[in-house]
Amino acid sequence: MDSAKRQRLEASGWTVGDASHFLGLSPEETVFIELKLALSKRLKQQRESQQLTQQALAKRIKSSQSRVAKMEAGDPSVSLDLLVRTLLSAGATAQDIAEAIQNTAIQ
Repeated sequence: MDSAKRQRLEASGWTVGDASHFLGLSPEETVFIELKLALSKRLKQQRESQQLTQQALAKRIKSSQSRVAKMEAGDPSVSLDLLVRTLLSAGATAQDIAEAIQNTAIQ
């Protein structure tokens, strides 16, 4: 949001913040969510780079296409463990996963 718009909203009595402020998240919770989203994004990139459909990846991990879709969408019901195991099943290396995590920390 540009600063002029922010100033207009605040002058009108609105409180302007980010999602973590709105939801009352701690810094740790915010980083956790960003980490899950980064891994979800990396999973989709990895699957597409391997030219796998969600259905094919689901079969590889003995799950369903809808579960893979939830993983890629960052659904809160998906655990970090499942994301990491699925990334590895899709051909990602530990280095790929570390880079996704590192990129989250940099942002």
